[in-house]
Amino acid sequence: MKITVVGAGAVGATCADNIVRRELAQEVVLLDIKEGLAEGKSLDIFQTATLLEFDSKIIGSTNDYTKTAGSDVVVITSGIPRKPGMTREELIGINAGIVKTVTTNILEYSPDAIVVVISNPMDTMTYLALQASGLPKNRIIGMGGILDSARFKTYLSLAMNVPPSDLQATVIGGHGDTTMIPLTRLATYSGTPVSEYLSAEALQKVAADTMVGGATLTNLIGTSAWYAPGASGALLVESIVRDQKRIFPCCVYLEGEYGQSDICLGVPVVIGKNGWEKIVDFKLNETEQAAFNKSAEAVRSMNSVLASL
Repeated sequence: MKITVVGAGAVGATCADNIVRRELAQEVVLLDIKEGLAEGKSLDIFQTATLLEFDSKIIGSTNDYTKTAGSDVVVITSGIPRKPGMTREELIGINAGIVKTVTTNILEYSPDAIVVVISNPMDTMTYLALQASGLPKNRIIGMGGILDSARFKTYLSLAMNVPPSDLQATVIGGHGDTTMIPLTRLATYSGTPVSEYLSAEALQKVAADTMVGGATLTNLIGTSAWYAPGASGALLVESIVRDQKRIFPCCVYLEGEYGQSDICLGVPVVIGKNGWEKIVDFKLNETEQAAFNKSAEAVRSMNSVLASL
């Protein structure tokens, strides 16, 4: 098993670090356009092998895609990070060119790879990667819903004072401050609806905090988050390479599912060795479906920018 992570910034390096710690591949390649960055970070990570006792090998490369040849999974994190006050929509013009170039170069050397997209705006970049690659839809997966759901469970655990691991909670829709949909109705604590523990007002606040989870961190630290995004990417990769068949909310191409078509949007999917293998129907109620449709409209608006690039 060989895995490539494109982009050696904070998210990419954290993702690669999690991947080697979990020993998900014999070889991990970290690639970046900046001279020496990927080599330096990969060497730093590899020097923890004797300390953390993992056997995976990690190497860095400055824009040499031949080093990525034969990758089974490729994670794309490249692009500029979101800065304070910057919306994901404003990233489209810059990051679209980067993601398209990366996708083309990767597939030249790894035509059978499954591609995981983390670059923002993630829903639009996932759609772009699918269109640019010509790959079967199941081999292009956007990660955002896993991260959003992790934040949802974190805020629930803080509000309820219970372990996050005992919570089941899912966020669907677009990976954006105004487009994600925390499914509060379906959230449970050890099988019991969380609405039995939290008031409607408290649950609404949890949902609101979840939706601005990324912006909150950007305002606090001055750039996009990286620990949770990197770990989320690695968790998705693990379900692929170990064929775990876990159900994650991921950004995938819809053809009528959840009432939407010709769009990549976050829905629950089964993740295994073939990429995303099945879309799971959560049977949304009328209010949730309306929110999903509204989210799709916003993402389509972002996607329309691609036509002018």
